[in-house]
Amino acid sequence: MDLPNLRREARYGMPAADHILYNRDYVLGYSYYFRQAKWALEIVDHNADAERADNFRPDYRLPESFRADLEDYHRSGYDRGHLAASANHRDNDLQNSETFLLSNMSPQHADLNRRIWRELEEEVRNLNRKDSVLETYVICGPIFYFDQPVKFIGQDTSNEVAIPVPNAYFKSVLTEDDKGKLHMWSFIFPNQRCDNPIKDYRVSTTKVEQYAGIQLWSQIEGAKITTEKKRTRAMW
Repeated sequence: MDLPNLRREARYGMPAADHILYNRDYVLGYSYYFRQAKWALEIVDHNADAERADNFRPDYRLPESFRADLEDYHRSGYDRGHLAASANHRDNDLQNSETFLLSNMSPQHADLNRRIWRELEEEVRNLNRKDSVLETYVICGPIFYFDQPVKFIGQDTSNEVAIPVPNAYFKSVLTEDDKGKLHMWSFIFPNQRCDNPIKDYRVSTTKVEQYAGIQLWSQIEGAKITTEKKRTRAMW
């Protein structure tokens, strides 16, 4: 039995990774090389009843030599940036709590995490609230530019695991509407303060795939999604 095919999040495809972590409300692909997730794949909840957990903690499903610890982020100058957004998973307390595992975190610049990244997360939830939208799928993760310097956090901790700071982040949003049509938007944000409107960071999904080194929405035929994108009036 193919386990990924049993997950709702993986309906339109799930990229490969060193270690796939199945949580109750989202799936995450972890990279041992980068000591953080390559991607997080989620379906946005319609309910928002549970409180924000704020219980950041290591993910002990990962080998010790590859996982992050709280002290790696302490005084690092970077936020513990959620990939699968906490506010997207408030159906119950346990689901929200799982978004605070450090496997779901990546070192984000505070002015990215607390500003435009947060704004985009809220726009995605607004999109999901539309009566015409049946389900909203989101995949996001870090991007490293190998022709640019890379900073690290965690070198001076007892964990001895240096975590590279991404140069940028991607997010790709896929919705299915009440007529069975699919609509897609993809973005790349540099890991810094971004002052332009969200729409200025929109890129082709192909560009995200090339920079992130993964294939997105692999269960959708390319010709079909291209045609539907042309007919879609973009939100951003």
